[in-house]
Amino acid sequence: MTSAVDTPADAARPTPPSALAAVARAPGRIRYALLAVAVVAALWLPNGLYPAVAVDILCWALFAVSVDLLLGFTGLMSFGHAAFWGTSAYVTGLVAIHAGLPFPVAVLVGALASAALAVPIGHLAVKRTGIYFAMVTLAFAQMVYYVANEWRSVTRGENGLQGVPRSLFGLDLTDDYYFYYAILPIVALGLAAAWRIVHSPFGRVLVGIRDNPARARALGYPVHRYKLTAFVLSGFLAGLGGGLFALGHRFVSLDVLHWTTSGKAVIVVVLGGIGTLWGGVLGAGIVVRLEDWLSFSGFEAIGLVTGGIFVLVVLLFRRGIWGSAALVLRRLAARRR
Repeated sequence: MTSAVDTPADAARPTPPSALAAVARAPGRIRYALLAVAVVAALWLPNGLYPAVAVDILCWALFAVSVDLLLGFTGLMSFGHAAFWGTSAYVTGLVAIHAGLPFPVAVLVGALASAALAVPIGHLAVKRTGIYFAMVTLAFAQMVYYVANEWRSVTRGENGLQGVPRSLFGLDLTDDYYFYYAILPIVALGLAAAWRIVHSPFGRVLVGIRDNPARARALGYPVHRYKLTAFVLSGFLAGLGGGLFALGHRFVSLDVLHWTTSGKAVIVVVLGGIGTLWGGVLGAGIVVRLEDWLSFSGFEAIGLVTGGIFVLVVLLFRRGIWGSAALVLRRLAARRR
């Protein structure tokens, strides 16, 4: 039986240029303009949408960015990231209910628990690549789902954790509108951390490993160690989003650990654009808003619509929405020169 380890054939596979790199090479005024637009959109979001939907968009944006950190910049397709999203949701809920700590502390504890879980899973998973890596992560995620379902004395099984509090030094955060602005700085810090990771020397090495792992190994880089570190960082960011998701809904169920949750995160990343980072944020906004609109319109086959849109995007916009837009802008800029 052959082992699915890095091979020169895998290293020779061409990868599309990152739209993130195109944005990074853009003039400073363009980058600052995009940042200003993002800040204004984030501040306006709960006024233009139902606040609970806006909260979900923030949580799923973090989740999508964590998946893209692995898929787009390390070349690892994870179908088991719901394990970290859901673990943090449960730990955050338990800490908030039983310890009564401020919600940022509870979220941090949940994210650290997810990062700790990512260490043993990642240590075994990163030794594989391609579909083998995806299946290993999926298998571990299903194990976590089984534990949560059977450990009823803690997780309450199918009943889930109910009435998760949002305490923050006596402030009233029961209204989703105010809770959105309370978690916005946490989400911003998570996204800034992801941006800093991919722009650091560490991130450049990850891209090199993604493009040509054999060459990176020949240059003396410990490939497995870098992959494991990226896996743990991705698990931490996913846990950050999962903890906020639990607080946003004030309820944690087994759905947060289901394999379909991991699949939805991958769809969001592909829709926005793999390897673009911010494409995951855009994809999260589109998917969450579309699902909310369809549910309120009484349409039951939501997966049929989102799946159809996903297929169209894959066929028509091979780089995703954000990546395709960046490509068009890059070509326009080249013509002007």
